[in-house]
Amino acid sequence: MRTGFYHDERTMWHAGGDYAFTVPLGGLVQPLAAGGLPESPETKRRLKNLMEVTGLMSDLHVCSAPEATHAQLRRVHPESYLSNFKALSDDHGGEIGHHAPFAKGGYELAALSAGLTTAAVESVLDGTHENAYALSRPPGHHCRADAPMGFCLMANIAIAIEAAKATRPDLRVAVLDWDVHHGNGTESIFYDRADVFTLSMHQEGNYPLDTGALADRGTGAGEGYNLNLPLPAGAGHTTYQHSLDRVIIPAIRAFNPDLIIVACGFDAGAVDPLARMLATADTFRQMTLKIKALAEDICDGNLVLSHEGGYSEVYVPFCGHATIEALSGSSITAPDPMKRALDARQPGPRFDAFLRNEIDHMAEQLGL
Repeated sequence: MRTGFYHDERTMWHAGGDYAFTVPLGGLVQPLAAGGLPESPETKRRLKNLMEVTGLMSDLHVCSAPEATHAQLRRVHPESYLSNFKALSDDHGGEIGHHAPFAKGGYELAALSAGLTTAAVESVLDGTHENAYALSRPPGHHCRADAPMGFCLMANIAIAIEAAKATRPDLRVAVLDWDVHHGNGTESIFYDRADVFTLSMHQEGNYPLDTGALADRGTGAGEGYNLNLPLPAGAGHTTYQHSLDRVIIPAIRAFNPDLIIVACGFDAGAVDPLARMLATADTFRQMTLKIKALAEDICDGNLVLSHEGGYSEVYVPFCGHATIEALSGSSITAPDPMKRALDARQPGPRFDAFLRNEIDHMAEQLGL
């Protein structure tokens, strides 16, 4: 019943080819080691390496998993998308979406990433593990049913949910996305359903630019079962904690799920190059402790974290280590080497008060 840690080195070999998210390659722009793709393997690999060096890995049950099956993928993605993706992957790779390139063999690696999250969910629901962490790569929360985007090629969490619901049709799932970018893909897949409650807390107006509004609450049967909490740039540790306490936890508790899944991105970290937030390793530790306590209180501890974004090769490993410490209850720590500097950069009292008022105002608009 230890914490399961799902990982496969093959997922670290996913590549985007010669691609740049923010600047073009060529001319005086020197190519990057990962071919220009900010979603590089190093953040994830260095997290795993840090856990091995500190000994935290020995407190976990380390597992791999097979690729998600075609039948599992088809419950979320239409055949037209899968066949197009597979054909291009078998040929030489390319891009069939927005900011979601892949090299030859990318289809199988994306299916393996989805398989890790799927196996993690199953292991928690069948009692093999108390909770679990899936070091999935490529990530999945931006991928819609019919199109990839934002480095995400398959909807890992949605695939895992539908696989679980295939044998548990009454399963109720809450998906909390604390990646700094809006979880638009997961939202779109479940937007008209009442059995999956999707919640995203993200930097307002970051990526995607046209999704993640507070007013987007779902449609049809799903009205009221989607919740977006767009946070102002510059939000730090206390804002994230207040957001969970004032909005996220009460909303999940009211939904009363059988399982909580966290889309666990670390790009709200204070030194991330693709965001403007001020979260620290302890921010993620405290959020994990709160969600773990909530899961233990309302759904027998059924909790899975699936790795999403985070682009600082130096800092993501420490944020991830703190998260998995909290998830597993391990006493093995990796002291944050940037703690003093980042604590000094946290919002001052006036901005903190403004942010708290913003969260409270959004909570009132959401009826919480």
